[in-house]
Amino acid sequence: MPDRIHRSFMPRRSVLAGLAGAAIGPRGSAGQGGAPPPASANGGEIRFGALYPFSGSLSLLGDESFRGVEIAVEERNAAGGLLSRPVRLVKGEAADQNQAVVEARRLLGAERASGLFGTFSSALSFAATQVAEMQRVPYFELGAIGDPITERGFRTLFRTCPRASDFAREAVNAVPDTLAPAWGVAPGAIKVAVLHEDGLYGQSVSASQEAMLGARGLGLVEKLAYPARSPDLSTAVQRLKGAKADVVLHTGYQNDIIVFYRAMREAGWRPRMVIGSGAGYSGVDTMRAVGPDFDGTMNVDFTQFEVNERMAPGVRRFVEAYRRRYGSEPRSGHSLANYTGARVCLDAVQRAGGLEADRVRAAMLATDLPEGATPSGWGVRFDERGQNTRAKPFVLQWQNGKQVTVFPAEAAVARLRAQFGPAG
Repeated sequence: MPDRIHRSFMPRRSVLAGLAGAAIGPRGSAGQGGAPPPASANGGEIRFGALYPFSGSLSLLGDESFRGVEIAVEERNAAGGLLSRPVRLVKGEAADQNQAVVEARRLLGAERASGLFGTFSSALSFAATQVAEMQRVPYFELGAIGDPITERGFRTLFRTCPRASDFAREAVNAVPDTLAPAWGVAPGAIKVAVLHEDGLYGQSVSASQEAMLGARGLGLVEKLAYPARSPDLSTAVQRLKGAKADVVLHTGYQNDIIVFYRAMREAGWRPRMVIGSGAGYSGVDTMRAVGPDFDGTMNVDFTQFEVNERMAPGVRRFVEAYRRRYGSEPRSGHSLANYTGARVCLDAVQRAGGLEADRVRAAMLATDLPEGATPSGWGVRFDERGQNTRAKPFVLQWQNGKQVTVFPAEAAVARLRAQFGPAG
């Protein structure tokens, strides 16, 4: 296979010439449920399970995440495959934790998967990764951010994306570093509230936010949790209103974000700013469902598509490949995050020369890419827990129907607008 394509995640001078200009493969059959690719002369296909929520309330971003992996695999196959063999993705449905465990076992058993990609949801990942660890099979987590996922000492688990504590840090820092100067007030005068869904995702982000608010000398006036599928958040909104919150740090999925904004509208109240932490805050569908009230919303998230390409080389080529493959614009940066992560992992397996757990671990831990060396702008360097320590979220804002990067400066394509809600 051509080195210029599949050595694209190399130190920066190679990346800019290789990754940013790498050809992304044509539409293929991987993961489409049809016949598997033909076996190569050196043996049959290599199967990977793709474990995501393809139904239920998490299905939109679950499917969007899968699409990123699918593009990465099709690109790999178009360039000659993995270890001179074609790669096939086998879907696994993970609508809840129990199903994630059952499907992980099926993929590694009956489906003969050599490894697993996943999973978008922290709760689903926390459950499914235990199955892979017990069977000593590589599990590549590309999108679930809960810190506890990589804090259990697992040897076969590798996470390419940022952690909840990374999201929390950027959300908290945005208050004194960007909003306070824009509003012309002292950071300590800003009243901050934390609102979150009560699953592993929301718990991880909000706990880190609470600790970091204190470290930055910011006052926490309210902290509220709710069930992710709650149909009504009017009581929470009344409490936020009563606390006179200036900024609400909200961690939630699409459905509860819509419910939250509806409750604010019905109460005739909104804070000076809402800062989301990924998930539903990244989706175009969320913005459309909420309407004009969503404008100005800030979001700490995976890299989205309005970003300075000097910081994220190859992001435009990914968008072009996505359009060709699916006939539409990407629905969120989850596809880009999973594409980047899948390429890192496939490249490591290629360098390992096989899928044995110890060989894959050694190759993953040897990966060393600087920040700004991948289409997401992340670098890659794994610690002993399998966490990529060079994956960092960006600060974004919804402006006139688009989510634009506003921080850090080297990734930004727009200035922060200090107004939350429809521009007047």
